[in-house]
Amino acid sequence: MFQYFDKIVRGTEREDMLVIAQSLKDMVGNKFPLLNYYKEIPVSYDATLLNIENEMAEFSVHEYQAKVISIERQALIDSAFLKTLPESIYGEAFYVSSAKKRIILNNFGYARIRSGMRRFVRVVLDVPIEAEIICEGDILKGEVMDISIGGAAITTAPTEFLVPGLNINMILKLPNVTGNTTVEVGLGATIVKVIDTAAPYTCLIEFNPEKHSQQQISQYINRRQIEIIKELKDVNCS
Repeated sequence: MFQYFDKIVRGTEREDMLVIAQSLKDMVGNKFPLLNYYKEIPVSYDATLLNIENEMAEFSVHEYQAKVISIERQALIDSAFLKTLPESIYGEAFYVSSAKKRIILNNFGYARIRSGMRRFVRVVLDVPIEAEIICEGDILKGEVMDISIGGAAITTAPTEFLVPGLNINMILKLPNVTGNTTVEVGLGATIVKVIDTAAPYTCLIEFNPEKHSQQQISQYINRRQIEIIKELKDVNCS
């Protein structure tokens, strides 16, 4: 699962949990949005804090929020909605029922939400998109694992030429609306980072597209977002 926040310890983990639980006691009856991600699409609906007892907080939530929490087994609350706490917080799922629209969170801690720094919505691909990276006269084959308007994560075979800061040309083979054929989208890009220590390597790439290429990528991402939302609607949880 994509880790979209960092845990922060201000005192000890136990001390932090007690401070957070006490603060939440003063917020019983209040509404504030919970934050989760489903295939990197943010899911955030208002939740009502119903009760907190023995450091366990019960919430009334939206059905979709409960579904994602049942998968991720945790949820975030942004610091903007927590006036008495110095940081955003996370809680682990103790009980989840999408049918009853109820969750219970415990084991609270402080969090720094990394995903809030993103400039663009990113989507995970169930079926990878083929990509070709044109580098030093060679064409390297790769597969796009996730993508946004601004860039992508691509798995590819190792090569000494793929180094951070390198400007490249590439071709994305985007599925059309029916999914039966592909549309080749050519664009410029820059290598941001190469991760992993063994093949296949994951290459983080920032796009430098022309207007038409950007529109094609945007249309594909919008379709993929709709697909993911439909998938979430069909997720079965108790």
